[in-house]
Amino acid sequence: AARNAIEAGFDGVEIHGAHGYLIDQFLKDQVNDRSDKYGGSLENRCRFALEVVQAVTDEIGADKVGIRLSPFASYSEAADSNPEALGLYMANALNKFGILYCHMVEPRMVKLGEKFETPHSLRPIRDAFKGTFIAAGGYNKEDGNKAVSTGYTDLVAYGRLFLSNPDLPERFEIDAPLNKYNRETFYISDPVIGYTDYPFLPSDV
Repeated sequence: AARNAIEAGFDGVEIHGAHGYLIDQFLKDQVNDRSDKYGGSLENRCRFALEVVQAVTDEIGADKVGIRLSPFASYSEAADSNPEALGLYMANALNKFGILYCHMVEPRMVKLGEKFETPHSLRPIRDAFKGTFIAAGGYNKEDGNKAVSTGYTDLVAYGRLFLSNPDLPERFEIDAPLNKYNRETFYISDPVIGYTDYPFLPSDV
């Protein structure tokens, strides 16, 4: 799939190791109940994810590969008893591959659409990872700028705000009001609405 993406003209690929999907199910001790070399210890639970990273970097080069992780999240009941240790282990293990970036979900985003105060921080994980670090999870313009300016992260990823604001960078730049997103249109295939029909700013703004 990674090779096909590059041949199709993509700049790179992001390995999805978050949000309760297959790779995340191996990582989290609350759902991984295997008794072979892919279960039990932290090293074993991370083995599959790192093998995927190895395979993808071998195919297209580490400079075209990123990974998304959510050690603190419990999407689809995929939780971990020690998310800090999991995040740090993965950050350090990923360094040997030299991948382009690590994209990690904030501890405050444990479940879909819920944002709450937490004592946990991505900072130790960010400090451990030697490549570009991307944080995601309920950011607005102000706290996104603060996260970058304080060195908490290199980049901030925006999801819901970008879905509803196709010109989000321009709106941030000129402090324009934002379109409100409609969650009811997320992840539906019919009718195809909510992805390409949010309005741009008027050209005279």
